[in-house]
Amino acid sequence: MEFQRRQAIYLQIGDYICENILMKKWKEGDKIPSIRELAVSIEVNPNTVMRTYSYLQDRGIIFNKRGIGYFVAENAYKNTRSLKKEGFINHDLPHLFKTMDLLNLSFNDLKLFYNKNKGVT
Repeated sequence: MEFQRRQAIYLQIGDYICENILMKKWKEGDKIPSIRELAVSIEVNPNTVMRTYSYLQDRGIIFNKRGIGYFVAENAYKNTRSLKKEGFINHDLPHLFKTMDLLNLSFNDLKLFYNKNKGVT
């Protein structure tokens, strides 16, 4: 995993877990890697992964079965979408609008560019 400076590492790990849930690689009830397994695989301190897991647990995305491990929560997909939408609306969207304004880009410009890069005309 390659980390960015713009966001705390524990949140980037949370994004990785959320992406796996949104892409349905990890479904409700699935066991996720242990704190130690994930820490070793992405080369971070286990305390950082523990902070990620606490963050996601507080948001109803994962849960802990004591002595067994961490699992994807029952409403994880819905809760993950809500969390990611909130982040997009509060953080990404204002930056996008500011950049569009500075570059004099319209939504139509973005749509044309998006379609062109997807091979859609």
